[in-house]
Amino acid sequence: MNVKFLNPFVEAAFEVLKAETGFSLRRGDLGLEKGVYVTEDLTVILSLVGQVEGTVFYSMGMPTALALVSQMMASEVASLDPLAQSAVAELGNVITGRASVKLSHAGYESVISPPTLLLGAGARISTLDFPRLIVPLEFGGGQVTIHLALREGRGNVVRSGQLPTPPRPEV
Repeated sequence: MNVKFLNPFVEAAFEVLKAETGFSLRRGDLGLEKGVYVTEDLTVILSLVGQVEGTVFYSMGMPTALALVSQMMASEVASLDPLAQSAVAELGNVITGRASVKLSHAGYESVISPPTLLLGAGARISTLDFPRLIVPLEFGGGQVTIHLALREGRGNVVRSGQLPTPPRPEV
């Protein structure tokens, strides 16, 4: 993975998590994994296509998820109901969206998918030929680990409305 894709995600995560929760963050030691990823209690999954392509996972244990959502909602959250699930998924979405904007400013256009929230520990996910850069973010409420399986894309981004309209067939 190209390390130049790292900083936009770390910066975006610090900005978003600080703004949404008020927690002070510390980045742990980076790692690189090539094998199968085994999920934690919650994993937010987003994909990027364009000049940067691949997948990003945001993984955390249940206590961390509940701490994040409790801070975001300014009240104690004891279970991961649909609203809390949406909040966790949206954190991943906002971080990835902000990182995508930062990548765009560096000359790498990409489009992100809607988030998918995988509930439950122990699922095995392969990123195939994409090694994952592991970025632990530690704070008072626990740890969120970012898994970046990204590479430089092979093409340009086509946004909605940019595709040419085919001519109408003559009858």
